[in-house]
Amino acid sequence: MNSNEIQHIKIANCDPSALGLFGLAVVTLVASSQKLGITEGTSFVIPWAIFLGGFAQLFACINDSKRQNTFGTTAFGAFALFWFAVGMSWMINAGTFGQGLAEAVDPKQLGFAFIAYLIFTIFMTIGAAETNKVLFSVFFFIIFLFIGLSLNSFDILPEFSHKLAGIAELLASLTAFYGSAAAVLNPHFGREFLPIGKPFGIFKK
Repeated sequence: MNSNEIQHIKIANCDPSALGLFGLAVVTLVASSQKLGITEGTSFVIPWAIFLGGFAQLFACINDSKRQNTFGTTAFGAFALFWFAVGMSWMINAGTFGQGLAEAVDPKQLGFAFIAYLIFTIFMTIGAAETNKVLFSVFFFIIFLFIGLSLNSFDILPEFSHKLAGIAELLASLTAFYGSAAAVLNPHFGREFLPIGKPFGIFKK
C-alpha cells in the first residue's frame, strides 16, 4: 500500500435513542407522580432526575453526536442538562447546600428557566414533526408540561397549572416509553414491530 494513501475507518454506533427515551420516560413518570399527588416530596425523585433524566440522556447525546445527528444530540443534551439543573434546584430548596441558599430561593427564577425550555421545546417540536409522529407527540406533551411549570412558578392559576404539568408529564412519559420500545424492537426484529408514524412532510420538500 502506498504510504501516501489515506484510509478512512468508519466506526458504527448503535442508535442511542432507545436509552435516551427510556431515561426520559422513567424520570417524567416518577416526577409526574409527585405533581399529580400520588407521591409526596422530591427526595426520591432526585436520584432518578440525575441518573435517568441526566446521565442516560447525556449518554444518548454524546453517541448521537458521533452519529452526526444534530437533532438528537441537541434534544438529549438539552434535556440531560435540564434534569441535572432541576435535581440541583430541588437539593438547594431542601437545604442540601445550606439554609442560606434555601432561604434565598425565588421560584420566579426557575419560571424563567422553564420559559426558556418552552421556547426550546417549541422549535424542537417543529423539527420532530419531520422525524416521526411518536417523537413529535413526546415534544408536543412536553410543551404543555413547560406551560404548566412556567405558570405555576409565577403563581398563575397554581392548581390548574400544577395539574396541567402533571398530566402532560405523564403523557410524555408514556409516549417516551413507547418510543423507546420501538427503537429497541423495530431494529431487533428487522421490521416495524411498533409503528412510529411517518413524518408529517410539512416542512421538508
